[in-house]
Amino acid sequence: MADVEGVRLQKVLANAGVASRRVAEQLIVDGRVRVNGSVVVELGSRIDPESDLVDVDGVAVQLDQSKRYVMLNKPTGVVSSMRDERGRPDLRRFTRDWPERLYNVGRLDAETSGLLLLTNDGSLAHVLAHPSFGVTKVYIAKVDGRVAPQTIARLTKGLDLEDGPIAADKARLLDAGAEHSLVELTLHSGRNRIVRRMMAKVGHPVVELVRRQFGPLHLGTLPAGKARELTKVERGALLTLSRSAPQPDGEDPAGDQETE
Repeated sequence: MADVEGVRLQKVLANAGVASRRVAEQLIVDGRVRVNGSVVVELGSRIDPESDLVDVDGVAVQLDQSKRYVMLNKPTGVVSSMRDERGRPDLRRFTRDWPERLYNVGRLDAETSGLLLLTNDGSLAHVLAHPSFGVTKVYIAKVDGRVAPQTIARLTKGLDLEDGPIAADKARLLDAGAEHSLVELTLHSGRNRIVRRMMAKVGHPVVELVRRQFGPLHLGTLPAGKARELTKVERGALLTLSRSAPQPDGEDPAGDQETE
C-alpha cells in the first residue's frame, strides 16, 4: 500500500461508485474499509488503485474500471468457444456489444444452456475456472422417467464413475412425471459432462440441461441468447469469491474441462 504517493482512499472509493466522498470518509472512520486485508481508519491514507485490494464490509470493490464482467444465458447449439475451428455457432455473437476482448470462464456443453460468465479479467477467470477451486454450480436437469426419492439419495451419497467417485453437494426432485422428471443438482466438480454421466448412471438420462447458478451468480429471468453486465453487487460478490481462493498457476482460464 502506498503512503506518500498514490490516491486518497476516499477518492478511490468515490470513483469506484461505492459512495460519495463524504460518505466514503465516514466508512473509513467507522473502520468498515480494508486495504490488502488491513482496516484503514486514517482519512489521509493513500493507495495504489492498480495494485492494492480494497473491500468495504468484507465485500471486494472493483477499482479497475477496464475490467468487464458479463453474464450470458447460453442457448443450446452454441459451443463454449470464441472461435470454433469446425465452424459451429460460437460465443462471438454475444460479445459484440462490448469493445473489450471477452472470453468465457469454463465451458458448457453445446447442448447445455444456461449461465456462462464472460470477462476480460484474466486473474479472476484463472481462479474461477481452475478445477481445484471448485466453484459451486446449480443445474436443473430434465431426465427420462420418474425419479424416486431413493435415487435422489444415491446422487448425494455418491456414485462410482469411470473416472472416480462423485457425489452431488445437494440434489432435489422438483417434479416427477410419468415420462420425465426435473432434478436440481448442486455440484462443485468441474469434471467433463458430470451431470449427464451421473444421471445416466442412476438410470435417468438427461433430456435437457440448464445451469442456473455459478458461484454467487444467478441466471434469474435473463432470456436464452441474451447477455448483460453484472450489477455492482454481483461484481462485488464475484471478486470477493475470487480473492478468497489460493491463486492457482499454469492453466488456461478458458481451457478447463468443465462441460455439462
